[in-house]
Order: sequence, then structure tokens, then C-alpha cells
Amino acid sequence: MTHPDPSTTPGPAPAARTEPAARTEPADAHTTATETASATVTASATTAAGSVSAATTAAGSVSAATTAAGSASAATTAAGSASATTTATDSGTTTATASATATASADDRRAVTGKRRIAFAVHVADAGELPGLRTLLRSLALSDPALCEDVVVLHPGLPDAAFDTARRLHPRLIPRTADGRDDVFRLDGYDTVVALTPAMVVLGRLDALLRLRTGVAAVPRPGPDGAPDPLGGVPDDGLLVIQRQDLGPVPPAVKDVPEGILVPLDSRADFRARRLHDDLPVPEDVVVLNFAGVPATRTGLAPAHAARDRFDLDDEAFRAAFLALPGAKHPDLLLHLALPFPDRARPPIDLVRQLAEIHRGRGHHDRAVALLSEAVAGRPDLPRCHETLGVCLMALSRYEEAETHLLLATASPVFAPRAFGQLARLAWLLGRTEDARGYALAGLEADPTDANCRAWYARTSALGLTARSSTVAPPGEQLAHVALFADGEENAGDKVLPEAVRSCFTADTGPDRWHQQHAHLLVDEAALERLNARRAVVVGGGGLFLPDTAPNGNSGWQWNIPDDVLARITAPLAVFAVGYNVFDGQRYRRERFAASLRALVERSAFFGLRNHGSVARVRELLPESLREKVRYQPCPTTVARHLDPRLAEPAAREDTVLVNCAYDRAGLRFGHDYGHFLAEMAAAIRAVSASAEVRYAAHMPADERFVDDLRREHGLTLPVEPLYLLSNDAIRDLYRRTRLVIGMRGHAGMIPFGCGTPVISLVSHPKLAYFLADIDRADWGVSVHERALGVRLAERARAVLDDHTAAVADVHDRQRLLWSATRDNLARLRELTGLPDPFGDPDAGPVVPSPRSAAEDHVTRPRDRA
Repeated sequence: MTHPDPSTTPGPAPAARTEPAARTEPADAHTTATETASATVTASATTAAGSVSAATTAAGSVSAATTAAGSASAATTAAGSASATTTATDSGTTTATASATATASADDRRAVTGKRRIAFAVHVADAGELPGLRTLLRSLALSDPALCEDVVVLHPGLPDAAFDTARRLHPRLIPRTADGRDDVFRLDGYDTVVALTPAMVVLGRLDALLRLRTGVAAVPRPGPDGAPDPLGGVPDDGLLVIQRQDLGPVPPAVKDVPEGILVPLDSRADFRARRLHDDLPVPEDVVVLNFAGVPATRTGLAPAHAARDRFDLDDEAFRAAFLALPGAKHPDLLLHLALPFPDRARPPIDLVRQLAEIHRGRGHHDRAVALLSEAVAGRPDLPRCHETLGVCLMALSRYEEAETHLLLATASPVFAPRAFGQLARLAWLLGRTEDARGYALAGLEADPTDANCRAWYARTSALGLTARSSTVAPPGEQLAHVALFADGEENAGDKVLPEAVRSCFTADTGPDRWHQQHAHLLVDEAALERLNARRAVVVGGGGLFLPDTAPNGNSGWQWNIPDDVLARITAPLAVFAVGYNVFDGQRYRRERFAASLRALVERSAFFGLRNHGSVARVRELLPESLREKVRYQPCPTTVARHLDPRLAEPAAREDTVLVNCAYDRAGLRFGHDYGHFLAEMAAAIRAVSASAEVRYAAHMPADERFVDDLRREHGLTLPVEPLYLLSNDAIRDLYRRTRLVIGMRGHAGMIPFGCGTPVISLVSHPKLAYFLADIDRADWGVSVHERALGVRLAERARAVLDDHTAAVADVHDRQRLLWSATRDNLARLRELTGLPDPFGDPDAGPVVPSPRSAAEDHVTRPRDRA
């Protein structure tokens, strides 16, 4: 089966290696019926026989109003609930600029990134068309198994039970009452609607249709011979791809779609079966085969009917056919069609592991453990499953069990390096540095090229040298700092951030004044004693409120501390500039996190979050009595000029523009729009290059994928500045000397802003829009999903470069407001720490001595990605 050709079907061409990554992650974050069903999986990993009977997503419509990127308002997507925007004010903060971002739910998935909401819509005129609906759903899953969007079924008022059999076929089926098919133009809560009919079957992948971004696309109405008639207009019974923003305030009927917004599609996107008379074969490149108007008799249409008959399967045969498909499958579909397992057959071990990996990726480690524990019982010969089980047990903080299973996995030469890398991490988490080093060394003996084991060996070796050589001040004269401390070739922003936090409290940011506690290390009794011996404990900054980076079962967020240990911290505790870092579309179970959060706020003498979006979302998780303790504390990287006098405005800037992109959780960032994003960025870079040299700032090695994709797909080559190889001073100096930074990572915006450099944010995560809302500069952000991204980005960049002096002055003005809020908070914190004010007169400008760099400056020449 061939796929639509982008040269004839409107929409950007797919970028090699990028679309599959986006498609295999959840495209949306509605709670699926599959997850509800799979939650019942017990340690035996089996349930009663029968098909999955899934509840509806929720009664009523799924309403989600997406704001423009950078907007400070967020809309809910809970079905049946109204969008609500409230204003969250933080007590005691004198900053007048930061407008709060509130959501009606801390699990809101549609906050401020502008991500497209996509749905399929199928109008069912009566109960007689339900069999056709089921055939359509089977064809969609079997022909495009990596795709899973909402399927909204419009009907005249059929009983809800009429859709039970269809729900077994798709995890995101949403029935809605409707007056007729024209209601496909009125689906609130979606940006792109692909309208199908029960007379259709899907024979190929729909990527090209989902990449369409303008107008109403359709194959023209067929003429007498069934072939499309270019003058025939839009057929009432054909496929439509509707971009709702182009419809105007009053959505039209199908027959009244304005000619100016019609986008003609090639006939293969909606091929009429009645064209295949005289038993003509179905063309291999047909994507959707439409049986509208086909007579009941099969005479002369045998191949067409055979194509449709492939999808007339009972539930068991359909599930088996789906599971047997090669290649990537959407996690929602795979869970929905695989669980619960039939009683009469032991599921294949590879399938069990795949399902466990899906649960693991969504933070449902207990479900993964339940599945795998039964599968590996008495089976030491399953190293890959033992490795996954060990990692999931580690995420639940069941460390002894995890170590056992990871050791079993090392018996396989193939999986030994990976398992030893996980064992090194586990031992490090528990403070067993020598064991961690030994595990890493064993992994390198199994595979000398294993990068993870090599990194752990280097880290643990350095820790051993530090422990033997360091001499520090007495504990009572130190502050304890809990944070993520990056090393090696890790995220450049995470290297700069801890030093910036310390600079707010003391001029000396080194080990003499600070005791370092990595957030991921388990806080055991010995660690608790070390924390309590310090003058105070500072937790932050960074996006520590994130469930899936080094997950643990003790807190549900990044600091690995049990509640009972947290309750016994006697040193003053300050949470400083922490962020709520959950992505749009990211699902996680927050019961443990919410309980730990309440304990943390109760225990804290100061609790400051780095943007008002985080303030609003965290307050929602707290009881009324604790909400006012949550304050606004900007990220200290945004006020770096006030912390370090060396960051004053340079005498001259280089005539460069730096670009940065991020690729972690690509499906959540880009959805179906990565090809569009890449093409628009290519256009913007070409336009900006006429005014300044465009270079690429990689915060970590994975960021360089943008440069590779840009060269391969669009023939553009950018010089690379590998920030992950630079010292903190060199990173700040690079950002201070450029004229403009266009960044997707949070600290690709905040660090240059703090150095006085104008920024434009590529918004793919709510935190970027939250920051821009705080400084009242929403227009400094452009959504990665913006249809006119290239034009808007180039216009904004040229405006900054053309009047650079004014742009820098605007940055300084915005920064003064953040500095005022920071000074106010630091005055309160000095009461806790008893430390002197290192900044003196707030009107005298920055006077703090230069912070010590975390490492010696490494001057690394930029590399051309030839």
C-alpha cells in the first residue's frame, strides 16, 4: 500500500526520521478508557475473559480553548466542563507586571503552546450505519496503527449503549448528538477536523491529510463517471479536512463552503469505489475508499468489496490482526486492544514488555511491575524483561528488588551493559559511590563503547576524588543546596542554574559555603543529618516538579525524599525558583506528588515558584490553607546582570543570532507539525541571515538534531556552538555577546535575557509562555504550531535587529521588575539564614563579587555540520 504523495496532496512533506517519533507518543492527553481498564491489572496480569468494555471519555463535549502562544490564560479540556480562567495573585509580591496564569485543572493539557487539537468526525444518520462505523474504525487502526486521535461520532440521539461495540474498537470514541453532518464544521474544542463517513474504509496512512493547515480540503464532487469534477464543488458524502479557524464566525454547511478556502485533494484521498466497475483492482495508492452510492449488488466491484471485507472482523480477530502488525503502534491503541489479556492464552512476552514500557513511559510504574512480575516469575532467561522490571521497581523506590532483577539482566551479553548502567545509577542514588563505580566498570568490560556506563564511571570517579580532597567550612556555616547538578555533556542550562541560585544568597558559590545534595539522591538518615547540620536548606531552581525524569516512589517529583524524612528536617527550608514542568499532553498520576507537595509546603519557611503559571497550577493541588504560602520567585538566571557585574552590557556585540531547539518528548512538543515547523524555520533562517549570521546553540548533544534535519530536508547548514562543552562563564559570555537568541529551551530564553540579550521564544512547552506572560511580553513568543511561523519569526527578528538599542533597553526594563521581586524575597530569606545582604543598596546596581565558575573555561570552536 502506498502513501499519499506530498507533491500532489497539500501539506508539508514529511521529515525523515521525525514523523514516526511524533506519532508514537500520545497525541493528546485525554484520559483513555484503556487506562481505566488497564488499571485493574493485578499481579497476575490477567483479568476475566471478554473484550475491553470502555467507558466514554466523559459525558458531554470535550471543550478545549487554546490560546495563542505566550498568552497567560489556559483552558480546560475536561469533558463537559466550562473553560475557566482565574487570576492568581501571590501574596506579598510587589511586582506589578506578572499576570498570573491559572488553569481550572493542574492536569490541563492545552495551556498556552498553541498545539493543534485534531479529531476525526463521523456522522451516523441512524442505527443502520453503526456496522459501517465499526468497519471504518477497524480499517483506521489496521491501516494506520501509529495514529490515535479523538473520534467524535455525531448521531441524532441514539442510546449510549448503541456505541458499546464501537468503543471496544477505539479508546477515544466520543459520541455527540447532532442535527446532521454539517455539524462537523461546529466541533468545539478542535482546530483540525477530518470528517469521514460510515461508507468509507481507510487503506493507507493519513499523514499527508493531518499535515494540512489551511482551508477546507476535499476531493471535488464526482461527475457522472465517478471521477472528480473540478467544477463540482464539495460532495455531501466525501472526506473533508477542516481547519476551523478559516471558517469564520458562522460555520457553513457542506454545500456552502466558500470557494476561496477550498483546497482540492487528489482523488486517492477519497476514492469512489463505483469507479472500479468491471472488477477493476483498487489502485495501490488509495488512502480512503468511499462506497457512497455503490449498489447493494457486488457485480463488477469484487476487488473493491474485497478491500472492505478485510475489515469485517469479529473483535477477537481484529485484536489479533492489530497485534500482529509490524512497526510502531500508538500506545493508546496498543493498550486498548491488548488489555485485558484473554484467560485462555498466555500473552507473548514481547507484548507484555511493550505494554510495560508504555506504562513506564506514562509514569504508571506499578502497572508495569504488575505485568512483568507475572511474566518473569521463574524465568531468569528473560534479561530484557528483568531489566525493564528493575527500572520500574527503581522508579517505585523498591531498590533491593530492582537490584536483584537488574543483576539477572546482566547474565545476557546483549543486555549486560544497559543493566550495569542502571545498576550504577541505582547504587549512586543510594549513596554507594564505590559500588556504582564498580557496576559502571563492569558495564565497560562488557562493552567498552557504552556511553552510559562511561558517563557513570567518570562521574563516580570524580566523586571519589572530590570526597578525598575537599576541605570545607564547618557545617553550621554552610547552606545546603538541593538541585539537579549537571556534569559532563549534560544540559547547559542545568549547569548554569545552580550557580545562579547560590549567587542570590552568597558571593561565594563554591563548596566552602555550600553543601551540595543532588535532588535524585535518596535522603536517608545520614543525608538528613547532614542537611540538618547546615544553616538552612535551599531547594531549587529548575523544573523539579516533573514526574518522569528519574522518577521515584518517595515523593513523585525530582527530590527523592520520603514524607517522614521531610517532616524531620529541622533546618530552615526554602523552596526557591522551582518550576512546574509538565508538558502539554503529558499524563501522569499525581496522587503521590500531591501528598508530597502538601508536606513540602507545610514544612517550608519560604516557597517560591519561578513563574505565575507554576504558582497557579501548584496552588490548585493544595488545600486552601496552604495556597497563600506559594509565592512568585523568578528564575535567578533572568536577573544574572544584577548578580554578576561582569555581565554588564558589552562594548560591542557580535553580529550573530543564536537559534536553539529541543527534542525531548518530541511528540508532545510537535504533534503532527514537525515537518511544518522545520520548513517554517528554514524560511525564517534564510530571511534573518540577510541581517546577521545565524548560528546554532546546542544546550546538549541531542539538540543538534535540528541542524541535521535542517541540512537534510532544506539544504541549510548552521555552525554549531556546543554550549554543553563550555563553562558557566563561557555560556553566559556567548549569550551576552550575541544580538538575539531564538530559543525553544526554557534556559535558552532565560539565560540570555538575564545577560541583557533580546530573546524570541519558540513555544513548545507552557513554561516559555508563562515566563513571557510574567514580563508582559507575550509577543516575544511564537508557537511552534503557528501557521505563519516563518513570517512572524522573521518579522520579529528583523525588528529587534533593526532597533537593537531599544530592544536591549526593553530587556533591561523588564529585568528590573524581576529583580525587584527577587530582592523582596531575598530580604525575607535573610531572616531565615542570618546571612548579610551581598547586594547592598538596591539602587546602586550590582555589587556582588564575581561568582566562582563551576569549571575552568573550555574554549571550544564552533563546528560546521558539514
